[in-house]
Amino acid sequence: MHDFYRWQTAASSDHFCESVMRKALFLLCLPLPVFGQAPIEYDVSFENAAHHEARITVTWTDIGDAPLQVRMSRSSPGRYALHEFAKNVYQVWVVDGAGNPLTFTRPDPYQWDVSGHDGTVSVTYTLYADRAGGTYSGIDLTHAHLNMPATFMWARGFDERPINVTFSPAVDDWRVATQLAPTNDEFVFSAPDLQYFLDSPTELSNFSERAWTVRANGESATFKLAVHHDGSEEDVDRFLTMAKKVVAAQVEIFGELPSFDYGTYTFIADYLPYVSGDGMEHRNSTILASTQSLLDNDFGQLGTLSHEFIHAWNVERIRPASLEPFDFERANMSANLWFAEGFTSYYGPLAIRRADESTMADYLGALANSINTVSHSPGRTFASAPEMSMQAPFVDAASAIDPTNFVNTYISYYTYGAALGLALDLTLREQFDDITLDTLMRHIWQIHGTTELPYTNDDLRDRLAEVTGSERFATEFFAKFILGQDLPDYKSLLSNAGVLVRQKKSSGAYAGPVSLEFQGNDAIISDNTIIGSPLYEAGLDRGDTVVAIDRLKIRGQARWDNALRRYAPGDTATISYIQRGVPRSSEVEFIENPQLEVMTYEAADMDVSEEQLRFRTKWLGGDNDI
Repeated sequence: MHDFYRWQTAASSDHFCESVMRKALFLLCLPLPVFGQAPIEYDVSFENAAHHEARITVTWTDIGDAPLQVRMSRSSPGRYALHEFAKNVYQVWVVDGAGNPLTFTRPDPYQWDVSGHDGTVSVTYTLYADRAGGTYSGIDLTHAHLNMPATFMWARGFDERPINVTFSPAVDDWRVATQLAPTNDEFVFSAPDLQYFLDSPTELSNFSERAWTVRANGESATFKLAVHHDGSEEDVDRFLTMAKKVVAAQVEIFGELPSFDYGTYTFIADYLPYVSGDGMEHRNSTILASTQSLLDNDFGQLGTLSHEFIHAWNVERIRPASLEPFDFERANMSANLWFAEGFTSYYGPLAIRRADESTMADYLGALANSINTVSHSPGRTFASAPEMSMQAPFVDAASAIDPTNFVNTYISYYTYGAALGLALDLTLREQFDDITLDTLMRHIWQIHGTTELPYTNDDLRDRLAEVTGSERFATEFFAKFILGQDLPDYKSLLSNAGVLVRQKKSSGAYAGPVSLEFQGNDAIISDNTIIGSPLYEAGLDRGDTVVAIDRLKIRGQARWDNALRRYAPGDTATISYIQRGVPRSSEVEFIENPQLEVMTYEAADMDVSEEQLRFRTKWLGGDNDI
């Protein structure tokens, strides 16, 4: 055994003895179910935090004599792709209840099989973690940001056992923010079972904390905002004010608060240049991460906060049957993400608008992005919203090195679903009295959320039929827009609110959406060209070098823009390019830029009726600013 390894093992043993004494003081305070089965004990220390390491010991007792199958997760709640967290685990050391070393085998990269034990197994290992965000963990001397599946080993067959975890902070001023159940020791927490434990991200740092109470429908809950950042306390106070308003707007959507398991919901935020921007929902908490400070981002992190809190209803309690329970050993595929993530994406900005924390122009500008995507992306011709949802294991922070054609064949279920949520909301408001998407969401909440009865796409269609009283409407809407690939008539739907959808004015010709990467004088197309665009029809694609349009050499972005300004939609030109080392030329026929813009009638100097204003106010709330 190397000296370093011996030191690490000895240090872990000393720490383990201290933690046992610590836990003895609070065991009587734990709920009775803990005493039904011996709890699993985790001890976490950060002696080498400067180099992004944690040393973790996990102990199972009263496990019989069968071999113990110890695992690291391959996926994480809220993420649907594989992430292979075992790659950051090393220096694994296993002992029995008497401290005797045990050998283990590795049947696969994610598992350690331990046999020949005495009914107790303790596994100690080092975790490397340097990507703080929603999926991975990050450890340094400023904080330990722990996503549990990326951090903790677990064992097959012990999912129902209660769990205790003890943290030993690296720095004296660290505190803990988590949805885990607190005990009478500020660094010791518990979980009722493995699913809850692995769904409970934890932040240890010197964070700024705010708390407030929300009462709704005769119930109350405590909300906590824990912000680890390099801004001021005034920034946190301002963000708190905004968060309170958004939370209130969302409670109004669903009509009541979720029943949080320990009466508390925690927003865990890291706004620091060395974290990974992300947002990730959990049952009683959410992770919010941004590389920008609140001030630098003009408090734009409110958008992520709003999206993730909607998930406290939609996803965490209104659960797709395909994700219940979450499987930590494989990619998790679901055909319901158009609703789970997409409708959440519709409501996130809407709640901010209703809270009067965004302008009408900003809100409608965001709608324009969604409408443009579903209107002009060729992906809609390849797959329906449920089929796009099923692509999540390939696109949701998934990692691959080979190029794909997703720019042509895929639309994010976030965007697709948000656009469908908009269409359904406006259609309900247009065709039914006092029935909106809010009505539907409350109905789904009562049937599938408060009961936590998992749903399918058929269930969602049935709920729509129930709130409208029209089986025909629900069946047709699903057939055309959810299961089918028809495009809603956004122009007509939005006109009910005095909102205009029109083509943007543009000068010059359009060759299609294209990104050029300039290497010296070479203009290289950096992504796949879009099906149906002028460049695609002319035969150009990713990696081709554009040499000239007619006689004008393309040697920079300004030259490209200038060349297009010389032509009008409908004009043709000769484009010269190099494709896989071969000089080629084609005729390109330019078109008009099809991008749409969305604005109020007033902003377009059009008359708006009182009826349209009433429709808009009921939909968006707030002031009717233009």
